[in-house]
Amino acid sequence: MEHVGSTAVPGLAAKPIIDIDVVADDEDVAAAVSALEAVGYVHRGDLGVADREAFTAPDDAPRRNVYVCRRGTLSVRNHLAVRDVLRAHPRLRDEYGAVKLALASDPAMDIDTYVARKSAVLQKVLAESDLTVAERRQILRLNGPSA
Repeated sequence: MEHVGSTAVPGLAAKPIIDIDVVADDEDVAAAVSALEAVGYVHRGDLGVADREAFTAPDDAPRRNVYVCRRGTLSVRNHLAVRDVLRAHPRLRDEYGAVKLALASDPAMDIDTYVARKSAVLQKVLAESDLTVAERRQILRLNGPSA
């Protein structure tokens, strides 16, 4: 299990929601999905992200997003790269945090626009990771056009 997302980066502005990636080998994904369902998590499918299965938690203690991710895939490597770069580079962490706070201050902001408008700074973060240019482009396309 990997703690990812903004709450995994000390000093970064974050909503009080923990993001957790359950990283599984291909042959163990179905068992991980079944195990989470057996304890009350609701499987929501991949929500448009290949190799990642999303779940709604059965309670809010703590509030969390849980994903089962196939080991080595771009979705999990992206989460880990963002977390690790932001932990290692306070200047990028602060820049990313400032963008998030500015976007969140707009009461009319919707989640798709929020994600798209973070794309430019996320690309700067990912440029410091071991992801290839092609992988960074794929992530940019997934996050939607910059607005």
